[in-house]
Amino acid sequence: MIPNVHPPARLLAYDGSGIDGGLYTRVTGWAASAPHWFDELVKQWSALGLAVFALLMLWAWWRARAADSVVMARVLASPLVVVVAYLVNSVLKSLVEEVRPCQQLPATVPLEACPPPGDWSFPSNHTVAAFAAAAALWYADRRIGWIALLAAVLMGASRVWVGAHYPHDVVVAALVGVLVALPLAALAGRAAPLVDRLRTGPLGPVLGAGTA
Repeated sequence: MIPNVHPPARLLAYDGSGIDGGLYTRVTGWAASAPHWFDELVKQWSALGLAVFALLMLWAWWRARAADSVVMARVLASPLVVVVAYLVNSVLKSLVEEVRPCQQLPATVPLEACPPPGDWSFPSNHTVAAFAAAAALWYADRRIGWIALLAAVLMGASRVWVGAHYPHDVVVAALVGVLVALPLAALAGRAAPLVDRLRTGPLGPVLGAGTA
């Protein structure tokens, strides 16, 4: 009787190196030859940069205190929009199960420690959160939204630079973040009547008076 032998999980996972593995190798090669201070700067941004989007949301809230209730509703919804986009992205990760490039292309030397097997690459969680936040903020406040969009582009680029993702992981994650965030941000504006009521209650000092 032939034993029931299952192939290793690595063989069952998707290999994305055929899409843009060459570009990934080129970018990580640039990182290997870049000045140490620059690589450290990118690494820190890649690891901690999502906190900037939280600060941008706080700034948007502060500005929305003097704006109409539609703007405030969209600002307040922006963290929830990011959570939904992250959950959608997590489902995609579990469906595709793409092996990390640092595991698939062992000749490359990433700046960031290679995640363990089973921590899938496609799409990039960092990037989807960044672009979802940027899209939600752009819908509420154009000035802050453009700043957030620039930060999101830098976040996506940093994930390739440190060797955590293929370029296509980042591009698709950006699309997922935007496509999830924009309709949700638009729907959030319908909560404006609720914001109007809250502004006349105990939360008035927090939500502001709105437009005069």
